[in-house]
Amino acid sequence: MNTPIVRHFVGGSEWGTESPERTGEVFNPATGEVTKHVAFASTDEVGEVVAQAAEAGKKWAATSITNRTAVLFKFREILNARADDIAAVITSEHGKVLSDARGEVIRGLEVAEFACGIPNLLKGGYSSGVSTGIDVYSLRQPLGVSAIISPFNFPAMVPLWFVPIAIGCGNAVVLKPSEKDPSAANLIAEAWRDAGLPDGVFNVVHGDKEAVDALLTHPDVASVSFVGSTPIARYVYETGTAQGKRVQALGGAKNHMLVLPDADLDLAADAAINAGFGSAGERCMAISALVAVEPVADELIIKIKERMSALTTGDGTKGTDMGPLVTGAHRDKVASYVDSGIESGADLVVDGRGGKVDGADGGFWLSPTLFDRVTPEMDIYKDEIFGPVLSVIRVASYDEGLALINDNPYGNGTAIFTNDGGAARRFQNDVTVGMIGINVPIPVPVSYYSFGGWKDSLFGDTHAHGTEGVHFFTRGKVVTSRWLDPSHGGINLGFPQN
Repeated sequence: MNTPIVRHFVGGSEWGTESPERTGEVFNPATGEVTKHVAFASTDEVGEVVAQAAEAGKKWAATSITNRTAVLFKFREILNARADDIAAVITSEHGKVLSDARGEVIRGLEVAEFACGIPNLLKGGYSSGVSTGIDVYSLRQPLGVSAIISPFNFPAMVPLWFVPIAIGCGNAVVLKPSEKDPSAANLIAEAWRDAGLPDGVFNVVHGDKEAVDALLTHPDVASVSFVGSTPIARYVYETGTAQGKRVQALGGAKNHMLVLPDADLDLAADAAINAGFGSAGERCMAISALVAVEPVADELIIKIKERMSALTTGDGTKGTDMGPLVTGAHRDKVASYVDSGIESGADLVVDGRGGKVDGADGGFWLSPTLFDRVTPEMDIYKDEIFGPVLSVIRVASYDEGLALINDNPYGNGTAIFTNDGGAARRFQNDVTVGMIGINVPIPVPVSYYSFGGWKDSLFGDTHAHGTEGVHFFTRGKVVTSRWLDPSHGGINLGFPQN
């Protein structure tokens, strides 16, 4: 094995055997070449890491909020200084263009900045004199060891949705990143170490299902945060909660963009391009179903097609608009949906297979693809494709479009494009989706609000980051207190009498 090995990062340094028994391949998606291997942790190794985290977490929980906050501020500065380095590693392993990679680091940085306010976020309430001589107040305390299982599509941002808040709240963390692009997690671990976080409070274990199952069943893991596909999110939630753990499992999506006849069609077309094909469509907030309320579909498709003709697909380091897909297997799966759409009777407006590419022949390429006259029974509508395939569904009215969205089993994100404020307000109240954009195509909440969907897009009842994130990583206590005062008829404890 001549390629470098991405090792676990535990206790402030690389960890594990010199020659791991099991490894996985890490590709450069722009060339198709294996550039690294990544160590896969065994169940026993995961147990060792959790044990170290549990011991380190006890001391970290007892550390003052002032000192914890100082580490968070240092981490924020280091992360900001190293953003370009982390972005370059993401592009080399995931394939997304550098601007997208740096954008995800910045979005993660915003959560770190939010976590710097943890002293205010952890403040409890206090009620004096609820009864004679009795006060009541509340506390929020850390859970212990928090496991975070993150996906390939955002190897820096998604871990950063959870880790700064978990650590700021006083927990230790074990992160299991995707084995497809593991290196960003280790760079984040180095930033925590260099910020002064005590060894063992943040750890990275790499691996596959064996490592995931070990975290889900380990008795010292108190909580699990997961982002990925709906079938795996359901598995993580059911397995973790059966073990008595607190679980937030964010699943898949089929995000719709409803375009009303009064909408600014240039704005809507730009939004469809950015939200449909950014990061090669490998985003849980990507728009994959454009619902056009007639009579605007023909004009809107013309505008989208014109914009698609100007897009360049290629190596993410070369200033292209869209990079490759993450693996060859995933590229082939997404391409199979193009075949399926044609067979089902949809109109293929733009075919992304075999398009011109600015990159190596072996890269995992599939250019932006556009279908028209897609119907709800087609697989390209029903399934989460997770690639650069945009489907247009024509409807006769707002009510028909709303019903289509609400009938979908996913409820992650949606958007409406209109100049009618009344219609927008009605939509935001009636749609059964967790995150809504009004003339905004990718309604990802800022860090001080919480991220998460409804229906099959979320298992558990707590969303990521924001105040819900703080509550997820802490447990509440309520204290009812009475202190007897000898000067007012209480027991004489030897205090001087006034």
